[in-house]
Amino acid sequence: MSAATTRSRTQRTPRTPDRLCAEAVGLARAAAEEAAAPGVVGEHVDVVVEGDRVVTHLFECKEPGYRGWRWAVTVARASRAKVVTLDETVLLPGSDALLAPEWVPWSERLRPGDMGPGDLLPTDAEDLRLEPGYSGEDEPPPNSILSEEMAERVEAEDAEVTAGPPAEFTVAPARGSLASIADELGLRRARVLSRYGLHTAADRWEEGFGPKTPMAQAAPAPCVSCGFLVPIGGSLGQAFGVCANEFGPADGHVVSLAYGCGGHSEAAVMPKPPRPAPPVLDETRVDVLPLRPAPDSGSVTPAAGVGEDLGHS
Repeated sequence: MSAATTRSRTQRTPRTPDRLCAEAVGLARAAAEEAAAPGVVGEHVDVVVEGDRVVTHLFECKEPGYRGWRWAVTVARASRAKVVTLDETVLLPGSDALLAPEWVPWSERLRPGDMGPGDLLPTDAEDLRLEPGYSGEDEPPPNSILSEEMAERVEAEDAEVTAGPPAEFTVAPARGSLASIADELGLRRARVLSRYGLHTAADRWEEGFGPKTPMAQAAPAPCVSCGFLVPIGGSLGQAFGVCANEFGPADGHVVSLAYGCGGHSEAAVMPKPPRPAPPVLDETRVDVLPLRPAPDSGSVTPAAGVGEDLGHS
């Protein structure tokens, strides 16, 4: 039999715990109760062999919020010694333990709508959604992350809040440079949306008010032909606009030109009130109208001699 076969069989065979170490349940319980709060160490659960003359005693944890956890007390015995000594005491999760969720960085936990008044959200210096907003012979190329001027003033991961408005701490660009001219014209922005930022914004807007939403599927016509659509500038204006219908579900929101709702300006035009027909004159018939009422037209029969023509009206 080869040495490899012997070693493989030895590894598959479970080791027998040391008798004295396995019997030291009282020592292990006393160590667990000393490390834990009173009354949280439960029944003895198992004995795990760690090595030659080294075992770990597992006790049930009754601490609220630690379901499935175990108090693990490791004891050991020196070779040819009769005394078992304490190695360590720890609280370990079991196979069905209740564990805390995996830690997620704040930048990945943040969701739209989480920011409130006074909150500060620093952007990463290498944010793929942004790119430099101006370039020239004295500025970095469009695909660079930040100019040296901005890199010296900002580090997104370790941003610090300074007192006063940011305008008071802006470093003026060199006189005569393209940056100074853009600053005077009010066109200077350190960074603008990159192509990736434009695509992610378009996908996000289409998900909320796009052609695949149930409202758009049931709409009589798309927003591109609606009078309440307010166009926007830039490349996104070719696919999006702002709804200005106060009764529509997307009022004040950016909507896709293929979106639609029942409030379309041309979907249901109110009809005009009907005009009465002009009067019809029949000139072929003569209506005889008496100048005086007939004597017997009243409800009382006239007396004799009353009603004679007296020669006046």
